[in-house]
Amino acid sequence: MLAAIRIVLVETTHPGNIGAVARAMKTMGLGSLYLVAPKIFPSADCTARASGADDVLAKARVCGDLVEAVAGCRLVVGTSARRRTVDWPELDPRESAGRLMAEAALGPVALVFGRESSGLTNAELQHCHFLAHVPTDPSFSSLNVAAAVQLFAYELRTAELGGGIPALDERQVAPVEAVEGLHAHLAQTLLDIGFADPNQSHKLLRRLRRLFNRARPDNEEINIVRGILSTAQRLARRS
Repeated sequence: MLAAIRIVLVETTHPGNIGAVARAMKTMGLGSLYLVAPKIFPSADCTARASGADDVLAKARVCGDLVEAVAGCRLVVGTSARRRTVDWPELDPRESAGRLMAEAALGPVALVFGRESSGLTNAELQHCHFLAHVPTDPSFSSLNVAAAVQLFAYELRTAELGGGIPALDERQVAPVEAVEGLHAHLAQTLLDIGFADPNQSHKLLRRLRRLFNRARPDNEEINIVRGILSTAQRLARRS
């Protein structure tokens, strides 16, 4: 199941951190590293900090954006050391590991880490089913990205070795890109039928995302909803 877990780093600034993450991953049996628009990669500093985890770096996949990095995943968990004003379902690191391991038995999953300076944006969080909050000291909550990966990697390894993996519904839920297609279609339909302007209705769209994240629709269910949306758009154009 560890092989199905992607560690995704978003816009990493320091190449040494990528190497340190590769080392942290390999010590816990993880090997699937995805890099979203890294500032520098590859580099000698990156390789040196990997300390022998060269195979993880060699297989690392560089992606243009987060949507590309999590394509095909059935579950995406974003990480943060700080609480967010955005109301989003939240897990602690141990709960995250158990859920990721359970879902990894059924297909690819992703654990996403943000920038060293600012973490994940709220827009990027929209692409995640859950936010994993690291309960750091509020007076000094900054956590190095490699240290954060090591923390979560340890929890994943512990879940694999010691159980603690929850039983889940084994439905073949739709991958992230299919759900993203639904949200884009839904936003356009709301505009076409005059229900709401997506540019002025961020809270509405966020709540709709939460609704579909809870439902975890499969491909057929998404096709049904999109069929309804397409019909509504055709009727709006005739009126």
